[in-house]
Amino acid sequence: MSSTFTARDIIDRLSTVDPDTPVRLAINPLFPLEHTIGEVIVTTDALGGTVVYVTESGEQLGPVPPAVTVAVGWHEPTEAPRRSRSAVVAQ
Repeated sequence: MSSTFTARDIIDRLSTVDPDTPVRLAINPLFPLEHTIGEVIVTTDALGGTVVYVTESGEQLGPVPPAVTVAVGWHEPTEAPRRSRSAVVAQ
């Protein structure tokens, strides 16, 4: 896929899910957070071409699930470290 994500790309991907499914924005690969979507604005760029802006509403919901950050290539898959079950000796 090119670096330009088009309205067709979004429509194609969203056409496979229930229309009542919530949609979120995943922002910031280094500290990924989940945001709600605000407005969708259609305007023109400096060259007169049509551009669509998907904005965030300002509501931050929390961290993006690890499976999402792995799927988009922001993070490597990881597992929680194994913990020792050895007894703690009281002093």
